[in-house]
Amino acid sequence: MTSQADERVLFTARRFRVERVPQPCADGSVREREVVIHPGSVVVVPMVSADAVCLVEVVRVAVGETLLELPAGTLDRDEPPLATAARELAEETGYRAGRIEPAGAFWMSPGILRERMHLFVAHDLVAGEQALEPGELIQPRVVPWQEAVAMCLDGRIFDAKSVAGILLHDARRRGTEGLAGGSQRAADPAGSAGSTATSG
Repeated sequence: MTSQADERVLFTARRFRVERVPQPCADGSVREREVVIHPGSVVVVPMVSADAVCLVEVVRVAVGETLLELPAGTLDRDEPPLATAARELAEETGYRAGRIEPAGAFWMSPGILRERMHLFVAHDLVAGEQALEPGELIQPRVVPWQEAVAMCLDGRIFDAKSVAGILLHDARRRGTEGLAGGSQRAADPAGSAGSTATSG
């Protein structure tokens, strides 16, 4: 005998399932939606240095293309997102991180998909060997940070999680630099005035 919960499951795969979910409407009726239930995932911005990031070239069968992306992966059962980020970084790039910082989270495609992706930034990287799963075709590629940003803006990178991760981190970097510069000017207003007078 199947339960009501079992009857809602339309398909079960290794890493996700598809369920039929009721949605109340404004007119009082109820519509059914098909929703992909995913355990969640991580995406990592691996800062090889202050001015360089490690991307990965990934063969994506679903779209029939090789895409340039940030390293990413699915949460395994009860594995914490931070542990997943460290594992996926090492597996896909070979880099081990001395420090990994959380940088937010976002829904990937909330119209049909219940997948929350956690963003991390990895620092103090030590190079090592990749540990790819069978069937994975992934090639690391280190690029200057500003080139990675430019790739997001001109369409060379068009993987959504990678665009979001790179541009979010870049905005925060710029914001931090702006705050640091403002704090320095505020701490030495006389010096700033003197410099302006001298240059004039």
